[in-house]
Amino acid sequence: MKLPAALETFADREHVFEFMARGSRVPRLDVSHNVILYLEDITVAFDGFRALNDLTLYVDAGELRCIIGPNGAGKTTMMDVITGKTRPDSGSAWFGQTIDLLQLDEPEIAAAGIGRKFQKPTVFTEHSVFENLELAMAGDKRVWRILFAKLTPAQIERIESVLETIGLKDQRDARAGSLSHGQKQWLEIGMLLMQDPQLLLVDEPVAGMTPQETERTAELLLGLAGKHSVVVVEHDMAFVRSIARKVTVLHEGSVLAEGSLDEVQNNAKVVEVYLGE
Repeated sequence: MKLPAALETFADREHVFEFMARGSRVPRLDVSHNVILYLEDITVAFDGFRALNDLTLYVDAGELRCIIGPNGAGKTTMMDVITGKTRPDSGSAWFGQTIDLLQLDEPEIAAAGIGRKFQKPTVFTEHSVFENLELAMAGDKRVWRILFAKLTPAQIERIESVLETIGLKDQRDARAGSLSHGQKQWLEIGMLLMQDPQLLLVDEPVAGMTPQETERTAELLLGLAGKHSVVVVEHDMAFVRSIARKVTVLHEGSVLAEGSLDEVQNNAKVVEVYLGE
């Protein structure tokens, strides 16, 4: 049965409506200097308390960076600034050379190529693993397309590729609500990958996982590095050691130390304020 012209437009997966095109105004990402994230002199104060205090941090393109620090060090606020949830009182935040994050709202930042995974996984529990990835597909936010549109071979191939990456190929038809905690975490990472982000922010990914799930998560994040830039906030030092190449320690809203895990673990100030707790 042929659809009316108006519904054909809704069903067209390649059609982009004006209200969906906000990200099209975002400049093209430029990492020609090999740095994907610039945070410079960022200060955020809440009722006089400085959650971030002249924070300066740089992340290289393709890097996997671990961020550690005691509670209240500013880790969550830092991610809130990067994703547009919180506006700093001062400082600058750039995504590559050309994208001023402080001039964009949250949807525009996501469209520019920054994805964030919170500690608690959020998936569509009544839908299958495959359907969760389909719903998360970049550029596929139309209401009517679920009713009328069919996936193209390229889109199916993309979902299958992500299923392979996150290790859930055998669970493709399983209801997401039936997955283990670790599998739900991997599925949410897969949902972010469907948006094709250049920078992934991952908050405490192994909290509550079994040792086997933790090991698999380390393999997953290491496999993403290079293809994506990955920033991991984590308290589990054994997990950090398994994935870290460079570690940044935050304390009182500023960078206290930076370097290899061995270097920061042997830093007297870090031991005093964090590792010695």
